[in-house]
Amino acid sequence: MKTLKLLTLLGFCLLSINLVAQNYYTYVSDAANFTSGPYQIVQFDTNGENPVVYIDDQLAWPQDILFIETQDVVLVSNLNSGRITKYNSTTGVYIEDFAQVAGGPTRMKVGDDGLLYVIQWSNSNNKVLRFQLDGTFVDEYTDMGVVQSIGVDWDDSGNLYVSSFAGGTVTKFDPNGDFDSVHVNTNLSGPTNVEIEGGVMYVLDWNAGKCVRFNANDGSYIDDFITTLTNPEGLAFLPNGDLLIGDNGTNSVRRFDSAGTDLGDYTTGGGLLTPNAVVLRDEIFLSVNDNLPPGAFISPTVGDRFQFDLSYLGQLEEIRVYSVTGTLITTVQFEDQSSWNAQYLAEGIYIMVASSTSGQKSTQKIIIDHD
Repeated sequence: MKTLKLLTLLGFCLLSINLVAQNYYTYVSDAANFTSGPYQIVQFDTNGENPVVYIDDQLAWPQDILFIETQDVVLVSNLNSGRITKYNSTTGVYIEDFAQVAGGPTRMKVGDDGLLYVIQWSNSNNKVLRFQLDGTFVDEYTDMGVVQSIGVDWDDSGNLYVSSFAGGTVTKFDPNGDFDSVHVNTNLSGPTNVEIEGGVMYVLDWNAGKCVRFNANDGSYIDDFITTLTNPEGLAFLPNGDLLIGDNGTNSVRRFDSAGTDLGDYTTGGGLLTPNAVVLRDEIFLSVNDNLPPGAFISPTVGDRFQFDLSYLGQLEEIRVYSVTGTLITTVQFEDQSSWNAQYLAEGIYIMVASSTSGQKSTQKIIIDHD
């Protein structure tokens, strides 16, 4: 079975394209009037400017946005229709339904196992679900549900955390999906997003209009980090540590530095009514330019110990390693080493982006497999 899986994944690794990189784009989901539109996904540039309506088709109270860069597609979860819809990530054109989720899909994230985790809003049908990245249903991952689930993240030990809007709590599940504890049950009245950064759990509270911090290890309360929000939903961290938070009082995405200082509105224009998801996408996955000769600069295609092609020495400067969803994992200096040991990374598909000394880019897809 594992051999078949590797052969299937290998198909993703045979394509090498050349890219020119610049910063990132920001994508914002607009829930509009909740049970009625106009719904939209809006794209902003690196400065939060030049808004473009990226998607406005087949949406029904959109909840989250997730790019699968290895497939050139983007998924959107829709609460009202119970559908996860799939679009071309370049054009935003609807392709098909990825999956139907009876409990109403809210947040989505890809785990270290390469599966898509989906949480549900329902008061009764609300276990965490897992899907393969082609939309095939895998299982109900958790042994119990969480009412009105709307925030999800992992810690470094693989424990899963799910927020309950109705319960005002964050529930912890162990790496097998078994209930561990109600990790946070104080200082929250309507939690939405949950994000763990540097051992700190950041939780947005819709009802209280704030961002609250907790110790990720034991769930103890740290502080009310940001208190000047109105119905916040949608949270992302910029590369420099600043926070982007959707604010329904200002109908915009606001920016705060790592100390919680208000830096004002990040987005301008776009006609946002109710921003409820904020997602960054590295611009390297949008700009294509055939400036570097195609070829494999790293081998083998599958494994966890790789060799760099030294014939590129003097041409390539660094190699960035991205997850299938476009998250930067690590950076390897090409000129400092001839090999790369990837045993510390989880198995799965990764996108390698090599930068030339002149700023040009070339990509290659590999599979990390520890057998």
